[in-house]
Amino acid sequence: MKQITVVGSGVMGKGIAYTSAISGFKVYLNDLNDEILSKSKKDIDELLDSSFQRGFLKEEKYEQAKENLIYESNLEIAAKHADLVIEAVLEKIDLKIEVFQKLDRICKPEAVLATNTSTMSPTEIGAQTSRPAKVIAMHFFNPVHKMKLIEVVRGLDTSDETVAFVKGIAESMKKEAVEVNEFPGFVTSRMNCLIGNEAMNMLMEGVASVEDIDKAMKLGLNHPMGPLELADLVGLDTRLRNMEYLYATLGEKYRPCPLIVKYVKAGRLGKKNGKGFYDYT
Repeated sequence: MKQITVVGSGVMGKGIAYTSAISGFKVYLNDLNDEILSKSKKDIDELLDSSFQRGFLKEEKYEQAKENLIYESNLEIAAKHADLVIEAVLEKIDLKIEVFQKLDRICKPEAVLATNTSTMSPTEIGAQTSRPAKVIAMHFFNPVHKMKLIEVVRGLDTSDETVAFVKGIAESMKKEAVEVNEFPGFVTSRMNCLIGNEAMNMLMEGVASVEDIDKAMKLGLNHPMGPLELADLVGLDTRLRNMEYLYATLGEKYRPCPLIVKYVKAGRLGKKNGKGFYDYT
């Protein structure tokens, strides 16, 4: 196992690329154009520099990670020699399937193709390729370099060999893996979406303020982050897409709160653009 390719250089893609690089893997980070990748490189370099200056990375590992990272907008160049490809594009099933069909044509036959989806079906994605046994979900958590968990989600046709392979990668990244049999939302997203949606309903109903709802969950139930703060971190547009998918697949209890629909229509997407339930400007 030598090369990991990460497709999509948003918040999760950058985090996965950084974590892979400091774990000793050669990493290609791919996105639509060089302008997007230039910004991603700046963000990853800042994280590497900060980690080195704070003593979290030794100089040897810091230099190695910088050498390991390659930014490439041509998907064929980025993925043709990969042993593992991790897709981290938007939570849109049609887009993910399109990416996997391209990867299936480009990648060597033994390459494993993983999706970082938090809700969607690796079975459905894998069925659109010629290698469903080598398709799996690796659900990382934000911020990737700090969060210890990876949900390893096997599709209907995912092989035991593929599961063992990605669990080994998780271990190399110093992560803990939990194996999940595919069902919409897996384990964490089903719970998070329910809690977050109920927090939004309580805010809409005037039960308590944003700050007090989050404080109650942190101090009363020992959550490290409040549900509204977490939704802002994830991105309200991403959370809404997750909720809409779970509503379509699991039913009424996942109907998105009208408040998040309103916020997304207003362009209040959370931390990434400066305003969501909190104001970050």
